[in-house]
Amino acid sequence: MERCKWCKLNNPIYVAYHDLEWGVLRLDDPYLLEMLILESFQAGLSWECILNKRLDFQKAYDFFDLDQIIHYDEQKIQELLFHSKIIRNRLKIYASIQNAKIFKQIQNEFGSFSNYLLTFTKNQIFYEIGNVTNILSDNLSADLKKRGMKFVGSTIIYSFLQAIGIIYSHEKDCYLYQNKSN
Repeated sequence: MERCKWCKLNNPIYVAYHDLEWGVLRLDDPYLLEMLILESFQAGLSWECILNKRLDFQKAYDFFDLDQIIHYDEQKIQELLFHSKIIRNRLKIYASIQNAKIFKQIQNEFGSFSNYLLTFTKNQIFYEIGNVTNILSDNLSADLKKRGMKFVGSTIIYSFLQAIGIIYSHEKDCYLYQNKSN
């Protein structure tokens, strides 16, 4: 069975992510928060590295419970900084907490983070292969930055949109390939 070229077949976690999760439309806010935080930790690293640490991230971040994350104090931050099984980048840890607070503000403003995303996507799925940014990721990134989020550049946001299925990018040789006409 052919898969996207980026999928490392020797890593069962990566294969499962490719086959069952990546590109599948999923817009529930807890999942969106998890993927946004994980994507922000990916900056400068490989997605495989993040996936391999995902379970540890889930445990360290209270299974991405938004109401807990927005109340992380200095003691919890120190715990994260010394957690040997996650990415211990101070700037990314502080940003993840700040981003969660902004995520909560967006929920309050739009009713959900999903509703906020839909103001950009207009319920559309974007089918494209080979890009790392587009006008959608540029606009969403700019708005998130304006609201105060960090580690949300257009490339990170593009990856986030691929992960949650708004941008569908399975390659033509992949058994999961689809385009608008499928």
